[in-house]
Amino acid sequence: MMIYCSGNEPAARLSVDELRVMTITSEATNQQERWERRYADGKTPWDRGEASPALTQAFAQIPPPPARILVPACGRGHEVIALASMGYKVIGVDFAASAVQHLSQSLASERLKADVILADLFAWNPDSPVDVIYEQTAICALEPALWPSYALRLARWLRPGGTLVGLFMQTAREGGPPWHVSLSTLESLFPETIWSWPADPVDTVMHPSGLSELLITLKRRD
Repeated sequence: MMIYCSGNEPAARLSVDELRVMTITSEATNQQERWERRYADGKTPWDRGEASPALTQAFAQIPPPPARILVPACGRGHEVIALASMGYKVIGVDFAASAVQHLSQSLASERLKADVILADLFAWNPDSPVDVIYEQTAICALEPALWPSYALRLARWLRPGGTLVGLFMQTAREGGPPWHVSLSTLESLFPETIWSWPADPVDTVMHPSGLSELLITLKRRD
């Protein structure tokens, strides 16, 4: 289900309960209530309150507007807003209803256009492959058993030759979320048979939580 916002149209005015009814979920992967509670309780340490500085670093690696960019698990969508303001065609997907509603209202207030979708990432697919995926918070929030399936979905969502910009949390501890996503794990999840890795693949971005993230940009092979 989609909430569409633009500079000429107001955000859909739906209650959180109405949004929850429309959510696409699957029994094995849905933890919607858990994440919704964290937003309601203000327990969102992953939310910087603004777009990540990594987004600026990524611009040299991605095509210019109006390329189509997917932001999975977009939350309140600071990156969605930043990209939309530059003229990109942005799709933001999340299954926390209040976060989706917040992003929709923010886009409307800024008179920006983006597609904001309330859905379970394991039950959703774009209408057609996108040019860029900005993966920041999804994989570190998923149970590790789901990572291989999610990585395959990323490859399917991206066009051949498209770019995956990934930020992967480094916690140096067991358990999660956020889960520690090591470089060796990433090399297994994103094999060179599917992805082209750069010669110097890793940069580090500090997070306000005190943790760091690995910034890696990959190209999907044709």
